Amino acid sequence: MAEHMLQAAHLAEQNGESDTIIVAALLHDIGHFTSEFGTFSMSDTKDKYHDSAGAVIVERFFPRIVTDCVRLHVAAKRYLCAVDPGYFAKLSPASVHSLRLQGGPMTAEQVARFSQNPHLEDVIKVRLVDDAGKVAGGHTPDFAHYAPMVQRIADAHCTK
Repeated sequence: MAEHMLQAAHLAEQNGESDTIIVAALLHDIGHFTSEFGTFSMSDTKDKYHDSAGAVIVERFFPRIVTDCVRLHVAAKRYLCAVDPGYFAKLSPASVHSLRLQGGPMTAEQVARFSQNPHLEDVIKVRLVDDAGKVAGGHTPDFAHYAPMVQRIADAHCTK
């Protein structure tokens, strides 16, 4: 999971995204590390709500945009499956499995509500690097590379 999170952050960085989006990509799956929810497994038969767990962790330390990207990256997958016919075909087997556990593609009403989020574009950016960051053994910078960026974003938020 840590490797995947680093890959997502690295891809966001390579795409020229802002530090805030890079940090959101790095932290998007942090909810998997909570003892209450645990990490994802293909043998799971119910959703563990790692998106909500992660949002609870980051909301005290990071701006709303980071929290939204963490909280909504699962919903963004459901949204993209509903609005982009080719998106589903690009999902990994693990993402297809978790999509079923997470409620499948959004309904038209859910799409309409989700589309109103002011951070929709950024949430989608994080979702797309989440999808792409699943290369076993991929080479990325380590967490130390991102630590100053994480600290800057957290400091800026906590001094407000």
